Amino acid sequence: MSRFESSKFIRNGSVMRQDCLIAACDKLGWQYKIENDTIYVTDFGIGTTFGFEYAIKVEGTTVTYNTYYFDRTKEYVKKLQDVYNVLNVEYSKTVIIKAFKKNGFTFKSNPLFVQTDTEKESFFMVGRSSIKNEDEPVGQIKFTILYDGTIISDSDYLPEDVNKRAHASMDEIDDHFSSSRVMTRKEIPVKYRHKVKRDANNHVVNIK
Repeated sequence: MSRFESSKFIRNGSVMRQDCLIAACDKLGWQYKIENDTIYVTDFGIGTTFGFEYAIKVEGTTVTYNTYYFDRTKEYVKKLQDVYNVLNVEYSKTVIIKAFKKNGFTFKSNPLFVQTDTEKESFFMVGRSSIKNEDEPVGQIKFTILYDGTIISDSDYLPEDVNKRAHASMDEIDDHFSSSRVMTRKEIPVKYRHKVKRDANNHVVNIK
């Protein structure tokens, strides 16, 4: 994450956040047990018994559903996934805000955002520079969260100290998110080329 970049935190498909999965079961009122990092849903609370077996098993990204006793189990897997995704969006938003506030940023809503089936949240984290004579002391980063919790960020000019704090915040998101971050460089507008440039590794550096 740097100036004039967009980043996409692609959710690691091999990691399913167990806390979100448990919260989804709690929200649905389902009973479950956890053994060796595998969650077994044992009761949907609708009076159907599965004997000593499970209704749904979630192990990493593998979801196994039992249709021997109940032919609508697949329908309940969909309910679980829907609630899980909603909680994933909330989790991603909380992680972003916490990481950036820790590094001196403030939250700013995005009044122009219209929620879609794909994009569920959008907001800004705003940082203020303490560099003397900085003519654009306020920098902001736009965040968009997709339906499955994937995070997309977008930034333009950030003062040097704000940029460093943004890097620290993004690293913290990576640690929490178990993600693979993909960064896309943006062209530096002419008005900022006296302040920043790209180095040999295509990273933006300060030259002000």
